[in-house]
Amino acid sequence: MTDIERVCCFLEEAQTYYLATVEGDQPRVRPFGTVLLCDGKLYIQTGKSKDVSKQIAANPKVEVCACQGGKWLRIAGELVRDENRDIKVAMLEKMPSLKGMYDPDDGNMEMLCFKNATATFSSFTEAPETICF
Repeated sequence: MTDIERVCCFLEEAQTYYLATVEGDQPRVRPFGTVLLCDGKLYIQTGKSKDVSKQIAANPKVEVCACQGGKWLRIAGELVRDENRDIKVAMLEKMPSLKGMYDPDDGNMEMLCFKNATATFSSFTEAPETICF
């Protein structure tokens, strides 16, 4: 399993992770659950009409935190919009519950890919492990 596959699997197993953005000088954190590994890139999904999308457009630097099984994962990096329809379709196929809210051609579905990311696996019993992608 590659490093980025380990990161994706951790997020999938955790089911919920928390995405932090910035709005002006105020941090904003909210739960997310969308994750897709495609062509060696890690994607998340949101709606362009949401505040989180506007915050990422203004400042693409974000951080994610997920916890499961006594371990946690933090990912710091930038999110870049990817308008590739095939990526949107792949996310909807992976997470069919999104189909009631999004369509690849609705002009609202937004796929965001991590760039210049650093993922750190941590626990109270093991030394941290850092992965860059």
